[in-house]
Amino acid sequence: MKKILYLLFILMLSITVYGCGDDKLDKVKVAEVTHSVFYAPQYVAINLGYFKEEGIEIELINAGGADKVMAALLSNDIQVGFSGPEATIYVYNNGQTNYMINFCQLTKRDGSFIVSRKQEDNFTLENLKGKSILGGRAGGVPLMNLEYVLKEAGLTVGRDKAGYDVLVRTDIQFNAMAGAFIQGEADYTTLFEPTALALEKEKQGYVVTSVGKYSPEVPFTSYYTTKEFLEDNEDLIQRFTNAIYKAQQFVINSSDEEVAKAIHPSFSDISLEDLTIVVKRYREADVWCSSPYFSLDGFNRLMDIMEEANELEKRADYNKIVTNKFCE
Repeated sequence: MKKILYLLFILMLSITVYGCGDDKLDKVKVAEVTHSVFYAPQYVAINLGYFKEEGIEIELINAGGADKVMAALLSNDIQVGFSGPEATIYVYNNGQTNYMINFCQLTKRDGSFIVSRKQEDNFTLENLKGKSILGGRAGGVPLMNLEYVLKEAGLTVGRDKAGYDVLVRTDIQFNAMAGAFIQGEADYTTLFEPTALALEKEKQGYVVTSVGKYSPEVPFTSYYTTKEFLEDNEDLIQRFTNAIYKAQQFVINSSDEEVAKAIHPSFSDISLEDLTIVVKRYREADVWCSSPYFSLDGFNRLMDIMEEANELEKRADYNKIVTNKFCE
């Protein structure tokens, strides 16, 4: 009888410990700039349990724009922001004492695709001459990089209706671009996946090329947090970075189908077949980093693009707003 009671006690204890396991996880709110397959390693880290292995539970929020991510971080509604690091440069240059520090880079190239109203099998950037394209929010990396790519191709770019080869429109909010394009706004638009494929499925648009095909390597998206939060939570940031690194390695070393299966829970409204197509498109565009390392060359290249777009009054200090301590 004593033996039976002892075994019951051990069983109840194990159930209690198991049931309380999630309570011991550090909960971290992360705001992403948008929800896209472009950020596949992030969803791999969530769905394959890499964050939980590091003792972290992620609450992911779709902020719908880098400006909104930054607003949430500045108001302490979240702990980690995820967007183009241009937002951190703006905050630092504005004199914020509790400025943002980038600690983990996720993507290294533009993840947007150019979508046309018709199929164009032999598309080149010259096809945009005399046309208009929805480019995104003024001051955002997608817009600035698009304009940089067009200029590098020898096209002149403007944001009004006269005197330029390509009219790049900035009057449509990022999250509303697909809907605006369907409603007849502009000749082309730039979209992330899986939104671009969704338009193709509805025969409302056709992907003709990736912007990343023409763009240089830049820190297109990264994770960042406030200087104070980072200083107070170095162990947490280290574990967060560990999880992302595991996911980056999984994405780099796995097939398109394996990646699609891993991220499918985050895109349950899309068929596995379509998701595999999108993963393949991003792999061909060579957008994913193999490690969280945020290079000085990439940072300077990003600021070159920002200066070219007349969005940067002074260059920020790399050693202040970037740290590679956690990826090393």
